[in-house]
Amino acid sequence: MQLKSTKKTKKTVGNSIYIMPLISNRGVEMPESPIRKLAPLAVAAKKRGTHVYHLNIGQPDLPTPQVGLDALKGIDRSILEYSPSQGYLSYREKLVGYYAKYNINVTPDDIIITSGGSEAILFAFMACLNPGDEIIVPEPAYANYMAFAISAGAKIRTIATTIDEGFSLPKVEKFEELINSRTRAIMICNPNNPTGYLYTRREMNQIRDLVKKYDLYLFSDEVYREYIYTGSPYISVCHLEGIEQNTVLIDSVSKRYSECGIRIGALITKNEEIRKAVMKFCQARLSPPLIGQIVAEASLDAPEEYYRDVYDEYVERRKVLIDGLNRIPGVYSPIPMGAFYTMAQLPVDDAEKFCRWCLEKFDYEGETVMMAPGAGFYTTPGAGQNQVRIAYVLKKPDLERALVVLRKALEAYPGRVEKF
Repeated sequence: MQLKSTKKTKKTVGNSIYIMPLISNRGVEMPESPIRKLAPLAVAAKKRGTHVYHLNIGQPDLPTPQVGLDALKGIDRSILEYSPSQGYLSYREKLVGYYAKYNINVTPDDIIITSGGSEAILFAFMACLNPGDEIIVPEPAYANYMAFAISAGAKIRTIATTIDEGFSLPKVEKFEELINSRTRAIMICNPNNPTGYLYTRREMNQIRDLVKKYDLYLFSDEVYREYIYTGSPYISVCHLEGIEQNTVLIDSVSKRYSECGIRIGALITKNEEIRKAVMKFCQARLSPPLIGQIVAEASLDAPEEYYRDVYDEYVERRKVLIDGLNRIPGVYSPIPMGAFYTMAQLPVDDAEKFCRWCLEKFDYEGETVMMAPGAGFYTTPGAGQNQVRIAYVLKKPDLERALVVLRKALEAYPGRVEKF
């Protein structure tokens, strides 16, 4: 029998001192979300009467498909029961047709419905990785990958991409420098959050060759496939021949249909052993959201005009934001090729300090901006210190006004620097 740790810590509440057990190492190491960590400051700013432009989070403001909303309103059940742990078969069958539009050929059995894309990533890590195993991730990266790796006892090893090179992947030799006996997987996001970068066919083939050479898993977060703006092809991991048993595709309806709140995602793999392992975790959490699946399944019937209108709106917002950012003195943003984010470089000493200052001490005509500090998307110390992630999920007039407020904030900020 394993004995409990006898280590204690002291906690003072008022005039009383309590002795209590220590928080776990996992709890201590779990990073704060750079996207949400400043939320209390935004709440306080709003209480002061300041209007906050939320550029920090990928919460689309475009409408959910009407067919999804109608399905929600039309639910007429006397019991809201558990759904199957793998998700409803009718939904998975319908998804097969959706993926076929992107030349992703899967069967309903290849698909496991999850509570958001986040759960799909966590379950993929839990099923495929042992404690101490390492995952190579290009950085900057979606901050929650680190959190999910810590939850699984795994370690993220990052490979640097740079804003000056548009966040393109480095040469294969840089990947191989990181590969060792503990390396078990590569994780990518394509199109990328937070950079908006879209991997080329050459880059995807490079990753495929590494996966084959070193017998690695390849996890690919592809929730932004609808939003590619350059005419370049979308290359899914499911398009890469010869590694079908190594790949796990992560998906979600959150951004596709503005349905972040229904928490429906998917884990897709041809590897039966991975699916069997993932299903054990699915059974332990019982079922994915019943009502969410009803809405998501109905949303697959959204007309083509819905997708086209949403896409066209993001194209216009992207132009407004990127053109506006690059007109502000000292600011630089590459042109994102997909998703609805950009990483921008600001003329500031520390982007997190600047973001806090905007919420705590600044307003222009009663308004301020909230952004996600760039350092939170890196694990390399000091990287991204003068960068922010900005999501173009606001209406164009709001983006234009937010850019005016950002320009004024940079002019007033005491920690402004003229050269990087």
